[in-house]
Amino acid sequence: MSGQQLDLLFEDAPAPAVGEVSGRRRVIQLGQELLTYSLHRSKRRSIGFLIEEAGLRVTAPQWVTVPQIEQAIREKQRWIVSKLAEWRSRRLPTRIDWREGGKLPYLGGDIILRMDGGLRPTCLEGNELKLALPGDASVDRIRDAACAWLQQRALEEFTDRAQVFANRLGTAPARITLSSARAQWGSCTTDGVVRLNWRLIHFAPGIINYVVAHELAHLREMNHSRAFWDTVQMLLPDYESSRRELRQHHPDRLPTA
Repeated sequence: MSGQQLDLLFEDAPAPAVGEVSGRRRVIQLGQELLTYSLHRSKRRSIGFLIEEAGLRVTAPQWVTVPQIEQAIREKQRWIVSKLAEWRSRRLPTRIDWREGGKLPYLGGDIILRMDGGLRPTCLEGNELKLALPGDASVDRIRDAACAWLQQRALEEFTDRAQVFANRLGTAPARITLSSARAQWGSCTTDGVVRLNWRLIHFAPGIINYVVAHELAHLREMNHSRAFWDTVQMLLPDYESSRRELRQHHPDRLPTA
């Protein structure tokens, strides 16, 4: 039996800051478009913009009026529209079409499913995943074959990245294993066993790096103290952006669950 473990659960949106009231949904006219945003009040000194799953989140000081806030939105209109489009384009599909020509999210992009007749092992050629299956293979066979390949690649990718971070950390995990957890991305036990959700293979490398670095940091700090986050930053200086992006996803909503 393994010892205690720390888990990287799905990180929901951060809790409201001190003095912040519940957000209100508002609508603003931007040219020919209507933009819905949520407004949150806080003790911060300036107006802040955040693109999240629900859309645009605006945080503003108590003394700033709604007209002033909406003027700031109009001034930032091009940035906001661009970031909303960018975020939506990165979202994973809610389902995968398990057939010839179907798209499969892989390392932040899409690869195309192709049936290769079963004459050679499954392999990735360019952006085409050629499955060792006949053209009339069932949906279940296509899904099982593709997911088996994804899991194999996940273990290889995660292990390679863990080795890089272990070299920086000066200590290595006892073992890297895959998980199919429904509510966490990874975990690390006091015995040094690191488990990583194989569905991370759908995401861009930056997100994978963050989860791997997070778990390996627990080899030094089995907590979420300031020392722990300093260790994460030492391993991955720009981890914050990937951490924010990961918050937009939940393991239970990924397409191959």
